[in-house]
Amino acid sequence: MTDAKLRTTSGNGRIFDSVLDTIGNTPTIRINNLGPKNVDLFVKFEAFNPAGSVKDRLAVNIIEAAERSGALQPGQTIVEATSGNTGIGLAMVCAQKGYPLVVTMAESFSTERRQLMRMMGAKVILTPKAEKGFGMYRKAVELAREHGWFLARQFETQANAEIHAATTAQEILGDFKDTRLDYFVTGYGTGGTVTGVARVLRNERPDTRIILSEPANAQLVGSGIATERGDDNSPSASHPAFEPHPIQGWTPDFIPWVLQEAVDNAYFDRLIPVPGPTGVEQAKQLARHEGILTGISGGSTFAVALDIAENAEPGSAVLCMLPDTGERYLSTPLFDDIAVEMTDEEIAISRSTPNYLIS
Repeated sequence: MTDAKLRTTSGNGRIFDSVLDTIGNTPTIRINNLGPKNVDLFVKFEAFNPAGSVKDRLAVNIIEAAERSGALQPGQTIVEATSGNTGIGLAMVCAQKGYPLVVTMAESFSTERRQLMRMMGAKVILTPKAEKGFGMYRKAVELAREHGWFLARQFETQANAEIHAATTAQEILGDFKDTRLDYFVTGYGTGGTVTGVARVLRNERPDTRIILSEPANAQLVGSGIATERGDDNSPSASHPAFEPHPIQGWTPDFIPWVLQEAVDNAYFDRLIPVPGPTGVEQAKQLARHEGILTGISGGSTFAVALDIAENAEPGSAVLCMLPDTGERYLSTPLFDDIAVEMTDEEIAISRSTPNYLIS
């Protein structure tokens, strides 16, 4: 017997007008079983967004900002290059608002991402993996020009960092009101999270140290080499420091213009690389010891946050962004050693009673 009480709930106090109104207000969760006991370690779990990732935020704001400005016309097709999460978020928004969506994506990204987008009505155009992120980006530009489609431009648009300043950062301020927040840890895909959150934290919580991470074998920011850009700030070539890495959603083969603001304005205090296999392992640790199912990008961010926590002074508070759910990594190395059929141990358990055995 324990003294644990029955958990109860009381509703949100509102009825949502659409799924889009459920974006944001994702929970900050304490880590209880991993990490040092004398430091408070937390994760902000973006899988609670309705389409399962942090990119739901920018997806809705890119479209609604374009609606407000008149750049997007009713019924116009939207096109975007994505490793998956932005495309899934855009597919959700487009399904709700009635826009056709075409996504370009390198063939190397997980197959379940394609299926999720197609499930919500998007068309998914695959590009050769040898062309990397730059290839899928240029394909989206090419299609937009040919057909007169609206290009979402997640890597350049101000609507990206803007929504993180207006929502993600405000949620963090609210969750840590009247308590310390010593470190904020995040990786980058487009750079929207670090740029938008840092705009606010630098003013409202200047003592909070902001930690940025990128793959150890694809240190674009760490290389000190600038991305070649066109007149519209889009990349004009693949970055020479890029190598393929397993942290899907992180670090395309160029430094996004949205991230460049954070680089130019010193929005982060440290840049810490992390190996992809470490991210895979820490995602598994979160699942097995905290019941938190995140992807490789989340595991990688958590690995950096764990290292920060283990070296922080007692009493420190560390917040780590977890960008998405582990369910969209089923065909990646994250699940390579997760059995589909029963293991020997499971077979032994099954045979410990006489009935309902699979032969």
